[in-house]
Amino acid sequence: MDFLPMAPMGDMSPLGGTPAPGKPDLTLSRKAKAAIVVRLLLNEGADIPLEDLPEELQEQLTKQMGQMRVVDRDTLQHVVQEFAEEVERIGLSFPGGIAGALSALDGKISPKTAARLAKEANVRETGDPWVRIKDVGSERLVPVMQEESIEVAAVLLSKLDVTKAAEILGKLPGPRARQITFAVSQTGAVTPDAVDRIGRSIADQLSALPLRAFDEDPVDRVGAILNSSTSVTRDDVLEGLDERDEGFANAVRKAIFTFGNIAERIAPRDLPRVLRDIDQADLIAALGGAEAAGMKASADFILENMSGRMADQLREEIEEAGKQKPADVEAAMSNIVATIRALEASGDLLLISPDEDEE
Repeated sequence: MDFLPMAPMGDMSPLGGTPAPGKPDLTLSRKAKAAIVVRLLLNEGADIPLEDLPEELQEQLTKQMGQMRVVDRDTLQHVVQEFAEEVERIGLSFPGGIAGALSALDGKISPKTAARLAKEANVRETGDPWVRIKDVGSERLVPVMQEESIEVAAVLLSKLDVTKAAEILGKLPGPRARQITFAVSQTGAVTPDAVDRIGRSIADQLSALPLRAFDEDPVDRVGAILNSSTSVTRDDVLEGLDERDEGFANAVRKAIFTFGNIAERIAPRDLPRVLRDIDQADLIAALGGAEAAGMKASADFILENMSGRMADQLREEIEEAGKQKPADVEAAMSNIVATIRALEASGDLLLISPDEDEE
């Protein structure tokens, strides 16, 4: 089995010596043996997460492999057997240090305890920082996108999956979102080292943020609650918020999405995708009662942005259904809004931001 390009005859040991025929080379260092095992596993197609090793060990392994030449079969067999025996003798292994222990217990102990232990031990997280960043909720990344330079924000946006990147862009002010999106086109020359440094810097920032009891922002939480409330309750609560904190009330209004917001916040091209998931009975009830509920604009928007044949058919069914009960209309509208919100949460629909409308 060939592991490396053939060396000249007489240069048959890993470091250039000539072992006796039929006898393994017993003078190999542990680093040389480790290099042999790694090379064998890679040659057999094993996926070894070497990137998880400390950078110093990665460097030592690379240099050691650079010094190796050809390994004879007897030496290879001896090293593999020795390695297998060592593995078999291991009954249980523990991660080294607090960092390793915290990684092993991730999700098993409270985030508060984990953060306190890491801070007390002054632990710097190892591994790829972007793996951790991608697991962070978008609500924690939005402030980073707003406070960092345009260039850093563009790198961050490029490293996120498409769904999360789109969600974050939708939460940024229009001008800022456009600047960052354009800057993505300028990231072609960014080096891997620079991306790694940016990732570690952002990961450190996120680690330094105080833990929060709730994942969502207060505005989003109140908006979600009012989305599921009746229109009477929603209007009453918003009126009360206006009296206590007008700024917070306005922010909540932007977070609310009701049937009446469909015409403003759904692009016409996305409407067919939405209609495919809406129950026909809910659509008939909502459209039939929209005018009485003061939401005729959304009903007109829906009917105008579907095929003429389908719109005519819906109008006939609405006519046949007659006058709808307000409670049935409210329930149908709530079901439609819930469907739209589910599409947004799954990344299948991007709602137009209220800020974009204001611009």
